[in-house]
Formats: sequence, structure tokens, C-alpha cells
Amino acid sequence: MAQKPVTVTSALPYANGPIHIGHLAGAYLPADIFVRYMRLKKEDVVFICGSDEHGVPITLRARNEGKSPQNVVDFYHTMNKKSFEGIGISFDIYHRTSSKLHHETAADFFTHLHKKNLLEEKESEQYYDPVEKTFLADRYIKGTCPSCGFEEAYGDQCEKCGTSLSPDELINPRSAISGEVPVRKKTTHWYIPLDKIQEEWLEEWIKTKKYKPGEATTSFKSHVYGQCMSWLNQGLNARAVTRDLDWGVKVPLKNSEGKVLYVWFDAPIGYISATKALLPDDWEKYWKTTNGNNPRLIHFIGKDNIVFHCIIFPAMLKMHGDYVLPENVPANEFMNLQGGKISTSRNWAVWLHEYLDNYPGKEDVLRYCLIANMPENKDSEFTWEDFQNRNNSELLSILGNFINRIQVLTGKYYDFKVPEVSDSTLKSFLEENHPQLILSITESPDKIGKFIESYNFKSALNAFMDFVRSGNKFLTDEEPWKLQKTDPEKTKVVLFTCIQLLARYAITMHPFLPFTAKKVFDMLGLDEAELTWDSAKKEVLVLGNTTIKSVGHLFSPIEDETIQKEIAKLSKKENTSEVKQEDAKSAEIKAAKEEVTFDEFVKIDLRVGQILTAEKVKKADKLLQFEVDMGFEKRTIVSGIAAFFKPEELINKKVVVVSNLSPRKIRGVESKGMILMAESPGGDLRLVEPAPGSNPGDTVL
Repeated sequence: MAQKPVTVTSALPYANGPIHIGHLAGAYLPADIFVRYMRLKKEDVVFICGSDEHGVPITLRARNEGKSPQNVVDFYHTMNKKSFEGIGISFDIYHRTSSKLHHETAADFFTHLHKKNLLEEKESEQYYDPVEKTFLADRYIKGTCPSCGFEEAYGDQCEKCGTSLSPDELINPRSAISGEVPVRKKTTHWYIPLDKIQEEWLEEWIKTKKYKPGEATTSFKSHVYGQCMSWLNQGLNARAVTRDLDWGVKVPLKNSEGKVLYVWFDAPIGYISATKALLPDDWEKYWKTTNGNNPRLIHFIGKDNIVFHCIIFPAMLKMHGDYVLPENVPANEFMNLQGGKISTSRNWAVWLHEYLDNYPGKEDVLRYCLIANMPENKDSEFTWEDFQNRNNSELLSILGNFINRIQVLTGKYYDFKVPEVSDSTLKSFLEENHPQLILSITESPDKIGKFIESYNFKSALNAFMDFVRSGNKFLTDEEPWKLQKTDPEKTKVVLFTCIQLLARYAITMHPFLPFTAKKVFDMLGLDEAELTWDSAKKEVLVLGNTTIKSVGHLFSPIEDETIQKEIAKLSKKENTSEVKQEDAKSAEIKAAKEEVTFDEFVKIDLRVGQILTAEKVKKADKLLQFEVDMGFEKRTIVSGIAAFFKPEELINKKVVVVSNLSPRKIRGVESKGMILMAESPGGDLRLVEPAPGSNPGDTVL
């Protein structure tokens, strides 16, 4: 049976700002996992994305920065493309809607609908700026929100309370360009008659997508279906496909000067134009149902794009003719951050390009944490504390520990040569001693794969980690470091088994942790291109006498100080952005940590210290190095508080020091102790100062 071509798209991000972790967890990581898995299954799949480079947010940014819209989109297209590549999002193409090919494709799509008389031409009154002599799109109109009273609400949405608006609902509307009160002026536009389409076929098609157990690959998630039905129950209205703007795809009709295609109409056509750019002679295979072709189309998006991908774009494709409708739109919900909603205006975000700069080599750590907390069916939350815990307790302690022990033991006992073990010896050993491990080997790849195919990526990751745990249990039960002294032949079988497990882990981790998988493939001398998903169920993947490479520790611990620095930096970002005071005051006080016993507590030796010198650590903008008089000795202490204090402000200050903390090297400087700080709910830090009259060396009780 011939394979169906599979087209996978991720929502085109606006090229008016950088990518943050909410974007990544919503539309790009899930698609990348799915596509990497499909490639290992040897499916005929293309992964399509690109920059959405039209629309009012881009023209607003350009106007505010004194640049042309093209300057803005060029900058952010390049930045975001590099960021996606850096975190391993494996698009087959990352295209642009400002390209000539896209303009031609979108204009031809509009012309085709117009020639078929499927668009309605209507005259209406819209807001017009009499000073700038231009019609005002929704985002070019500001006013007072009727819901919350915010005076800077836009004509399409209030960014304070989140209410969707129309310009007519704003109180005291004004032009965002000139500040003048706009007037009404007649204009002509073309509309898609969604009301008629709903009655003719759209509503019935949506109802076929209602979730059914066992049909997750073709039925919508419950929140996706629910949002679609909410729109349909209210009754769809005709929707304009053109606007009065000068930035975008020009309307290809006579007497339409100053009009462009509405961005929501032109952007999804970007998937088609990108496929054309990738496969100019073969693109229709992935989009059209002609000549017995029956491709699969899957859109990965965030929940704010559901209506466009489940209702409007399918309507456009059906109207045009011959195009396939989406098999599924596995939209994710939103990811929050450290107890609050991600907000670009408040700078309350973890930006992908900054993460990649600050944590080279830890790309898979972020991928892992975002997948483990992926907002598949409800909003989720990223915290730096969870990021640290998952790195240290899961990646480092479970996966990294297994990889490290195998390479160390193989190097120690066999000079990095895979021991030679016959198939019959291996089979009898496992059948007699480890039937559960055999079960894990045979069942885990299929289990992980089924979760991926049904868009349950968190469950798939959990199943993978359970697979790794089975290997750790096997290694711990057999204890080859002890067995080598009494039964070296059996030790060979144990380590041979572990090396085969590691090869299987490399295959099954690849969709989630591609950077780590590549390192393991290289370590074992495996050619990734020759492996398939089903290879993970083979008994032998790495032959005896193969030389393996030592790759060292693939994961390293993340210290408390690193996390505290990130939280402080995040709070400082917010405090320096355009945040209202009431927002800062509403920050919640952190919950208390776990209880400790009195015996545990009294081990802590708190002493008064006096700062003698303070300076920044070289090549570490966030670290300060102190010489502290402890009364009984002078100590060097390093602290990540440079964002909050100038060194000269702290000299001669008396502080409280945890004096019996184990020394740690931080950026090459040995730090002996910790200076106590108090953190406000907003993230500001203050010194914890001892009582007046205290002297260096005094005990703090």
C-alpha cells in the first residue's frame, strides 16, 4: 500500500519580535517531535513553516522604531530562523510571506476565488484618520476598554484584560498614528461568506472531528472541538479578506489601489507557498487530492489560532477546490511562567535566543523540560526550579547516569571495545534472568510511538524515561563492577546488553532530545540515516569488537545560584519594562519549602561577616566577589547579585553568612559561604543585616 504524503505545518510566527518558550511549547516542539518520529518511520513527510511578515503589528513596530516594515521583518526573520535551528526544530523550509513567490501564490489564490464568484463585495464605513489621510486598521485605533476601563486598549483587543473587541466598542476612540479622533468613511472590501459555508458543509465537517476514543489521530482535542462549536453556535458572519493598508500582498484587481489581502487570509497560504519553494515541481502532491492522491495535512498551533486553522483556512481550501482539508489541528493551550502569564509587553518571558546564548550545550534540557510540561490539554507552567529539578533528577541522574556508567565500564574493562557475545548466549541470558527487560525492549518503542501518533507527547516522554529506568534497574541488579571480579564472562553479557539498550535509547530519544541522541549515535558508531524506529526492537545494533568513543558527561548539574540568578533577572526585566505598580504588588509570595527537622536546621552555622572588598567577577556580569571578615578568618565569597547592587555600595556592610557551606568553585573562584538575601514577591533582593552592634564572627541564632 502506497504511503500517504504527510504535510506538517507549525503556525507562522509574526516577524515583529523574538520567540519565547510559550511559542516553542505551543506549536514548534510538538510538531518537531512528530516529524522526527515520522522520518524514523520512513514516512513521506514535509515540515513547513516560515515568518508571517504582514499585518498591523509589524507596521506599528516599524513606525515606532522609525524603520521600514521590511527592515523589521528582515531582522526578526533572521533572528527567529537562527533560534529555531539552535534548539533543533527541524523544518524542511523556513520561508517568508514577504517573498515574491508568496505574493504571487496568495494573489493567485484570491483571484481564483474571485473568478469563481465565491467572494462577496461589500461597501461599509470604517474609521479614517483625517490628518494622516488613511483608513485605520483595528490595531491603529486606541481607546478605553468597555470591560475594564484601560485607556490604551486596541481596536481588536484589550491587552490588560484580554477581551476581544471591535473598534466600534471602544470608548473615546483615537488614531494610534496621529492621536486624532477618527471619522467614518466608506470603503469597499471583499468577504468570504462564512455564514453560507457554515450551512452548506462546514458545520457538518467540524462535527465529524468530535473526539472519539481510539481516533485521536483524526479527531480534534476536546478544547479544540469546543472552541469550534462555540463559534458555530454563535453563527458565523461573512469575513473580510482585504484591508486598506500599504504593507502586504496587493489585491490583484483593478481599482483596488491601497488595498492588501488581510493577514489572516494571506498567512495560511504561506504554508502552500513555502511548499512550492521547497518542492517547485512536486508541491501539489502534499496539498491536493487530484489523481488519486490523498495527502494528510496536520497543523500544529496554539489555541489562539484555532478559529483560523479549523474554520477559516479549511473554508478557503474547500472553496478553491482540490485541496485537502486538515486531518487534525492538535492545538496546545498556553504555557505560563513563574506564576504569571507570559507577556511580551511586560517582558515576562524566557526568550529563546537569550537561552541559547546563556546555556550552550543545554538545548535538550530546555526541550525536555518544555515537553514534560507541555500544555497539551490545559495551561501549564514553566518554572526555573522545575527546570533545575528535571535536569538534575531526571536527565542527569537517570539518562546521563546510564550513559556515563556504560562508557566508563566499557573503557575500564575492554579498552572501549564492545565485548563479543553470541546471539544464543545473549538470548538465553535475558530469557532466564530478565524477562521484564525483554518485555520493555519489545513494547516500549511501540508504546512511545502510539503516544506520539496520538499527540500525547508528555506521555511519550514519560514512556521513554520508563524505558531508560528499565536499563538502570538492569545495571543496578547485575552490578557488573562487582561481577567482573567473580564472573568476567557474564560481565561481558551484561555490558553488551547495556550497549544495545543505549543504542535503542538513542533511537527512541531522537524525537525529544536530538542533540543527545546524535552524541550517543556518534559514541556507538551508528549511522543515524540507516536506522528506523523499528530498529529499536532489534536484538543487536552495535556489533562486538566495535570501538566506542568516550563522550564524557552529557548532562551537568544546574546549581541553585544559576536558578536564583534567572529568577532575579526575570523580575528585574519586568520591573524595568512598562509595568504598572499594581501589577508588581499583585505578585504572590512564594509558598514555604518542605519542612526540615530541628536536627537538620541546627547544622547550619550562621555568622556575622563584614564585607572588606567587593568587585565584579571577570567575564561574569552577574557575579560579585567579596572578601569577608568572619572574625576568625577572612574568606572569599561569590554571589550572583550584581544585577541588584553596585560593588562600592556594599563595602563595610555587615551581613549574615552561612559559614559552614561546602566550598564551591564558581567561574574558577572558590567561594566559601553564602551571604543571605531577602527576596520580595516582585523579585527584588535586600541584604539580611545583623542586629546593630554585631561584630564579625558573632553567631546568629
